[in-house]
Amino acid sequence: MKKIESMQNQTYKEWKKLHKRKGRDKAHKYLIEGPHLVQEALQSSHEIEAIIYDVSYGKSEEWKSLGIDEYRLTHELFDQIAQTETSQGVIAVCKMFNEKVDLKKGRYLLVDRVQDPGNLGTMIRTADACGLDAVILGKGTVDQFNDKTLRSAQGSHFHLPVISNDLVQTINHLQELKVPVYATSLDGVNLQAQATMESSFAVIVGNEGNGVTDDIQQQADFKVKIPMFGQAESLNVAVATGIILYWFRMKGLAK
Repeated sequence: MKKIESMQNQTYKEWKKLHKRKGRDKAHKYLIEGPHLVQEALQSSHEIEAIIYDVSYGKSEEWKSLGIDEYRLTHELFDQIAQTETSQGVIAVCKMFNEKVDLKKGRYLLVDRVQDPGNLGTMIRTADACGLDAVILGKGTVDQFNDKTLRSAQGSHFHLPVISNDLVQTINHLQELKVPVYATSLDGVNLQAQATMESSFAVIVGNEGNGVTDDIQQQADFKVKIPMFGQAESLNVAVATGIILYWFRMKGLAK
């Protein structure tokens, strides 16, 4: 195991650059933190370049024979690499994966300009729980490799494809495949009133403040909304996504 005791170490400097999207995109790498996410990464097909330990962290026995470069850092250096207030003592440097999705008759979540990383991570995790085939991020959506996104997703980005793609092109392709496309909208019909419900579907959710853009809404086959029984005007986008995906998923299973 290699030791790093100086912040002037070049490898250490490169890791710190991964805190920012520009650095991640340039290096094509990102950081994950904590034993749960590291274990999820190790169990996936995604490549881990290095595992970084705090000086006081006990090395996992099951990780010993994996042939991955390992580094041990002083408390001070590790805390500057960590992105949580209370560090869990282990970080992995992962290589970004070039996911490709061959669209087919399936189930998809399309994300239009969602800005909050915690929301996006929760939505990816929910899509995973609902057994979706992919999450497709449109232009203006927060980085899927943001540390808050990754923590909120809890490893679900290892379980299903999460890709960035033009939503207009994606919707066109899905419609050619006869996959019904639903946009969330305040002008939509209530979920329970939506008569057409197939086992294949695509749901579009939008920006926290403005929802799905008008041009994307107009391209969708249907517009739907969640009925409000109290006086709240709207729901958090991640909560709304969970309700809609489970509604569609269960209706599809009932067919």
